[in-house]
Amino acid sequence: MIDAIAWIHIQDQRLLCVRTAGKDAFYLPGGKREPGESDEETLMREVHEELNVILQPDTIHQFFIYEADAHGYAAGTQVRLACYQAGFEGTFQPSTEIAEMAWLGSDGRDRCAPANQVVIDDLKRRNLIL
Repeated sequence: MIDAIAWIHIQDQRLLCVRTAGKDAFYLPGGKREPGESDEETLMREVHEELNVILQPDTIHQFFIYEADAHGYAAGTQVRLACYQAGFEGTFQPSTEIAEMAWLGSDGRDRCAPANQVVIDDLKRRNLIL
């Protein structure tokens, strides 16, 4: 089981997604924790590293935990994706590790990793995205 932390940011009923250089699918901003990091610390570090914005710590709250097949790993490998929402400061400026940033609705589902597809399906069911 891969343990990952992700940021759910919705604007105009579209979900912010990123594609890392060398990858063929979109993911939520976030990543894996470093030893000793809390979920919040991981989330803040990863989002800053990827998008150069600063999450406001007092606004971070857990949204939901999703499980799905891990993209790019051996068959049967699962990812546990703890998703959070939070306010932020700054302007999105993707780092060099990010090849592409996109605002996706359910029509962009097929461009995403399996865990992202599960998130998109849930957000669509909740009428949070188009």
